[in-house]
Amino acid sequence: MLNARSVIFRHNEVLAEPVLYEVTPGIKSSNLQYLCPVFHILLHFLVPAAIAWVFFKKKAGKAWLIMIATMLVDLDHLLADPIYDPNRCSIGFHPLHSYVAVGVYCLMLFFPKVRLPAIGLVIHMVLDYLDCYL
Repeated sequence: MLNARSVIFRHNEVLAEPVLYEVTPGIKSSNLQYLCPVFHILLHFLVPAAIAWVFFKKKAGKAWLIMIATMLVDLDHLLADPIYDPNRCSIGFHPLHSYVAVGVYCLMLFFPKVRLPAIGLVIHMVLDYLDCYL
């Protein structure tokens, strides 16, 4: 059952109407507001680390650093106004997060010389896409 303490309102820019999201009981919405971006950033470091450790054991450190370096793709956020908007979906908005760019990153997976950066970019785009819906 939804009550005043168990919901937060998030403005949906496309529909211009408030959307209700239920908050986990016991977690204040103000705390949740700060924890989600922190968790998102942590995933950008932990998921490539797990991929590097599982699939590139002999050169896990180097593979992780290459995949982490692909976070420079977020420099395209500097072109947006405002630079950071927690209610904005990066995918399809920023130039290096466009659907065409994501397609190029996926094609890069087929070329061994650029496979590690491609893996990092695809992981980054998947995590940003998930962030649009969580």
